[in-house]
Amino acid sequence: MSFVPRWLKELVIILLVVLFIRTFLVQAYNIPSGSMKPTLLVGDFILVNKLVYRFSEPQRGDIVVFKWPVNPDIDFIKRIVAVPGDRIEVVEDKVFVNGKELPRRFVGEVYEDGAKKLIYEETLPNGVKHKIALYENPALPRKSVSYYVPEGYYFVMGDNRDNSEDSRYWGLLPKENIVGKAFVIYFSGDIPPLESTDVNILTGFKQLILALLNPRFDRIGKPLIW
Repeated sequence: MSFVPRWLKELVIILLVVLFIRTFLVQAYNIPSGSMKPTLLVGDFILVNKLVYRFSEPQRGDIVVFKWPVNPDIDFIKRIVAVPGDRIEVVEDKVFVNGKELPRRFVGEVYEDGAKKLIYEETLPNGVKHKIALYENPALPRKSVSYYVPEGYYFVMGDNRDNSEDSRYWGLLPKENIVGKAFVIYFSGDIPPLESTDVNILTGFKQLILALLNPRFDRIGKPLIW
Protein backbone atom coordinates (compact mmCIF):
# COMPACT_ATOMS: atom_id res chain seq x y z
CA MET A 1 0.00 0.00 0.00
CA SER A 2 2.94 2.34 -0.62
CA PHE A 3 0.86 4.16 -3.22
CA VAL A 4 -1.65 5.31 -0.57
CA PRO A 5 -0.92 8.91 0.53
CA ARG A 6 0.32 9.33 4.08
CA TRP A 7 -2.45 11.79 4.93
CA LEU A 8 -5.07 9.21 3.92
CA LYS A 9 -3.49 6.54 6.12
CA GLU A 10 -3.46 8.94 9.08
CA LEU A 11 -7.07 9.92 8.42
CA VAL A 12 -8.15 6.28 8.39
CA ILE A 13 -6.33 5.66 11.69
CA ILE A 14 -7.98 8.72 13.28
CA LEU A 15 -11.42 7.62 12.08
CA LEU A 16 -10.86 4.10 13.46
CA VAL A 17 -9.78 5.49 16.83
CA VAL A 18 -12.80 7.82 16.96
CA LEU A 19 -15.11 4.96 15.98
CA PHE A 20 -13.62 2.75 18.72
CA ILE A 21 -13.98 5.48 21.35
CA ARG A 22 -17.55 6.25 20.28
CA THR A 23 -18.57 2.60 20.23
CA PHE A 24 -17.00 1.40 23.48
CA LEU A 25 -15.84 4.32 25.64
CA VAL A 26 -17.38 7.80 25.32
CA GLN A 27 -20.11 9.32 23.20
CA ALA A 28 -21.29 12.90 22.83
CA TYR A 29 -24.93 13.94 23.04
CA ASN A 30 -26.81 17.23 22.99
CA ILE A 31 -29.83 18.03 25.16
CA PRO A 32 -32.83 18.81 22.91
CA SER A 33 -35.55 19.43 25.51
CA GLY A 34 -36.09 20.80 29.00
CA SER A 35 -37.03 17.56 30.78
CA MET A 36 -33.87 17.64 32.93
CA LYS A 37 -34.02 21.29 34.00
CA PRO A 38 -32.53 22.79 36.10
CA THR A 39 -29.65 20.24 35.95
CA LEU A 40 -29.39 20.14 32.16
CA LEU A 41 -30.54 22.87 29.81
CA VAL A 42 -31.50 22.81 26.15
CA GLY A 43 -28.22 23.35 24.31
CA ASP A 44 -25.99 21.51 26.79
CA PHE A 45 -23.60 19.13 25.04
CA ILE A 46 -22.61 16.23 27.26
CA LEU A 47 -20.20 13.31 27.28
CA VAL A 48 -21.47 9.86 28.26
CA ASN A 49 -19.30 7.10 29.70
CA LYS A 50 -20.34 3.90 27.87
CA LEU A 51 -17.90 1.65 29.73
CA VAL A 52 -18.73 2.35 33.38
CA TYR A 53 -21.65 -0.08 33.70
CA ARG A 54 -19.58 -2.98 32.43
CA PHE A 55 -17.75 -2.85 35.77
CA SER A 56 -20.35 -1.39 38.15
CA GLU A 57 -24.09 -1.18 38.62
CA PRO A 58 -26.14 1.96 37.97
CA GLN A 59 -26.81 3.88 41.19
CA ARG A 60 -29.52 6.20 42.44
CA GLY A 61 -28.74 9.69 41.22
CA ASP A 62 -26.92 8.63 38.05
CA ILE A 63 -27.95 10.58 34.96
CA VAL A 64 -28.20 8.00 32.19
CA VAL A 65 -28.72 8.05 28.45
CA PHE A 66 -30.82 5.12 27.26
CA LYS A 67 -32.83 3.72 24.40
CA TRP A 68 -36.43 4.68 25.04
CA PRO A 69 -38.32 1.40 25.64
CA VAL A 70 -41.30 2.71 23.67
CA ASN A 71 -39.11 3.41 20.60
CA PRO A 72 -35.47 2.22 20.91
CA ASP A 73 -34.48 4.38 17.93
CA ILE A 74 -34.83 7.43 20.20
CA ASP A 75 -32.37 8.25 23.01
CA PHE A 76 -33.65 9.67 26.30
CA ILE A 77 -31.78 11.07 29.28
CA LYS A 78 -33.16 10.85 32.84
CA ARG A 79 -32.04 10.36 36.44
CA ILE A 80 -32.18 7.01 38.23
CA VAL A 81 -34.34 7.36 41.33
CA ALA A 82 -34.92 3.71 42.27
CA VAL A 83 -32.79 0.59 41.74
CA PRO A 84 -33.51 -3.17 41.87
CA GLY A 85 -35.10 -4.15 45.17
CA ASP A 86 -36.64 -0.72 45.80
CA ARG A 87 -40.30 0.02 46.27
CA ILE A 88 -40.99 3.35 44.57
CA GLU A 89 -44.15 5.38 44.97
CA VAL A 90 -44.93 8.72 43.37
CA VAL A 91 -47.94 10.50 44.83
CA GLU A 92 -48.49 13.70 42.85
CA ASP A 93 -45.32 15.73 43.53
CA LYS A 94 -43.98 13.56 46.37
CA VAL A 95 -41.61 10.62 45.89
CA PHE A 96 -41.26 7.72 48.33
CA VAL A 97 -38.48 5.12 48.20
CA ASN A 98 -38.97 2.08 50.43
CA GLY A 99 -41.71 3.85 52.33
CA LYS A 100 -39.73 7.02 53.10
CA GLU A 101 -40.47 10.33 51.43
CA LEU A 102 -37.46 11.85 49.71
CA PRO A 103 -36.56 14.99 51.66
CA ARG A 104 -36.39 18.21 49.72
CA ARG A 105 -35.36 21.76 50.54
CA PHE A 106 -36.76 24.85 48.84
CA VAL A 107 -33.97 26.82 47.16
CA GLY A 108 -35.75 29.36 44.96
CA GLU A 109 -38.16 30.08 42.15
CA VAL A 110 -38.00 30.93 38.47
CA TYR A 111 -40.50 32.12 35.88
CA GLU A 112 -40.72 30.25 32.60
CA ASP A 113 -43.20 31.07 29.83
CA GLY A 114 -45.23 33.09 32.30
CA ALA A 115 -45.50 30.31 34.88
CA LYS A 116 -43.79 30.08 38.26
CA LYS A 117 -41.53 27.11 38.95
CA LEU A 118 -40.39 26.17 42.42
CA ILE A 119 -36.84 24.81 42.69
CA TYR A 120 -36.02 22.26 45.38
CA GLU A 121 -32.93 20.31 46.39
CA GLU A 122 -33.97 16.66 46.65
CA THR A 123 -31.92 14.06 48.54
CA LEU A 124 -31.92 10.42 47.46
CA PRO A 125 -31.48 7.54 49.97
CA ASN A 126 -27.78 7.18 49.07
CA GLY A 127 -27.13 10.84 49.89
CA VAL A 128 -27.05 12.21 46.33
CA LYS A 129 -28.47 15.74 46.28
CA HIS A 130 -29.83 17.28 43.11
CA LYS A 131 -32.23 20.03 42.09
CA ILE A 132 -35.73 19.47 40.77
CA ALA A 133 -38.33 21.86 39.34
CA LEU A 134 -42.08 21.83 40.03
CA TYR A 135 -44.71 24.18 38.63
CA GLU A 136 -46.50 26.09 41.37
CA ASN A 137 -49.74 25.51 39.44
CA PRO A 138 -49.29 22.61 36.98
CA ALA A 139 -51.53 22.67 33.92
CA LEU A 140 -52.18 18.91 34.07
CA PRO A 141 -52.80 16.53 36.99
CA ARG A 142 -49.62 14.90 38.29
CA LYS A 143 -49.18 11.18 37.71
CA SER A 144 -49.18 8.86 40.73
CA VAL A 145 -47.64 5.39 40.41
CA SER A 146 -46.29 2.55 42.53
CA TYR A 147 -43.71 -0.06 41.49
CA TYR A 148 -41.54 -2.75 42.97
CA VAL A 149 -38.31 -2.59 40.94
CA PRO A 150 -37.14 -6.11 40.01
CA GLU A 151 -33.62 -7.20 39.13
CA GLY A 152 -32.40 -5.73 35.85
CA TYR A 153 -34.71 -2.70 35.91
CA TYR A 154 -34.61 0.93 37.08
CA PHE A 155 -37.09 3.71 37.77
CA VAL A 156 -36.04 6.99 36.14
CA MET A 157 -37.42 10.52 36.33
CA GLY A 158 -36.63 13.88 34.80
CA ASP A 159 -35.55 16.65 37.16
CA ASN A 160 -38.16 18.89 35.51
CA ARG A 161 -40.88 16.87 37.18
CA ASP A 162 -43.94 18.45 35.52
CA ASN A 163 -42.40 18.30 32.04
CA SER A 164 -40.81 14.88 31.69
CA GLU A 165 -41.99 11.70 29.97
CA ASP A 166 -40.36 9.11 32.23
CA SER A 167 -41.02 5.90 34.19
CA ARG A 168 -44.23 7.37 35.57
CA TYR A 169 -45.71 7.15 32.08
CA TRP A 170 -44.03 4.24 30.25
CA GLY A 171 -42.80 2.02 33.08
CA LEU A 172 -39.47 0.65 34.27
CA LEU A 173 -36.21 0.97 32.33
CA PRO A 174 -34.46 -2.31 31.42
CA LYS A 175 -30.72 -2.26 32.12
CA GLU A 176 -29.93 -3.45 28.60
CA ASN A 177 -31.40 -0.20 27.24
CA ILE A 178 -28.89 1.95 29.13
CA VAL A 179 -26.20 3.43 26.85
CA GLY A 180 -24.09 5.01 29.57
CA LYS A 181 -23.68 7.58 32.33
CA ALA A 182 -23.46 11.33 31.65
CA PHE A 183 -20.43 12.80 33.39
CA VAL A 184 -19.67 16.29 32.08
CA ILE A 185 -21.04 19.21 30.04
CA TYR A 186 -18.30 19.83 27.47
CA PHE A 187 -20.06 22.72 25.72
CA SER A 188 -23.26 24.71 26.06
CA GLY A 189 -25.13 27.30 24.06
CA ASP A 190 -28.46 29.09 24.13
CA ILE A 191 -30.55 27.38 21.42
CA PRO A 192 -34.23 26.54 20.82
CA PRO A 193 -35.63 23.19 22.01
CA LEU A 194 -36.40 20.21 19.79
CA GLU A 195 -38.94 17.43 19.96
CA SER A 196 -37.27 14.12 20.87
CA THR A 197 -38.30 12.67 17.50
CA ASP A 198 -36.53 15.53 15.66
CA VAL A 199 -33.06 14.50 16.84
CA ASN A 200 -30.83 13.25 14.01
CA ILE A 201 -27.41 14.01 12.53
CA LEU A 202 -28.59 17.09 10.63
CA THR A 203 -30.54 18.66 13.48
CA GLY A 204 -27.70 17.82 15.89
CA PHE A 205 -25.22 19.62 13.61
CA LYS A 206 -27.57 22.62 13.32
CA GLN A 207 -27.93 22.78 17.11
CA LEU A 208 -24.15 22.70 17.53
CA ILE A 209 -23.69 25.61 15.09
CA LEU A 210 -26.32 27.63 16.96
CA ALA A 211 -24.65 26.80 20.28
CA LEU A 212 -21.26 27.95 18.98
CA LEU A 213 -22.84 31.26 17.99
CA ASN A 214 -24.51 31.66 21.41
CA PRO A 215 -22.17 30.05 23.97
CA ARG A 216 -22.87 29.76 27.71
CA PHE A 217 -19.33 29.72 29.08
CA ASP A 218 -20.44 29.37 32.70
CA ARG A 219 -21.76 25.84 32.00
CA ILE A 220 -18.77 24.47 30.07
CA GLY A 221 -16.92 21.84 32.07
CA LYS A 222 -19.70 21.37 34.65
CA PRO A 223 -19.46 17.83 36.12
CA LEU A 224 -22.53 15.58 36.33
CA ILE A 225 -21.16 12.98 38.77
CA TRP A 226 -20.94 12.98 42.56
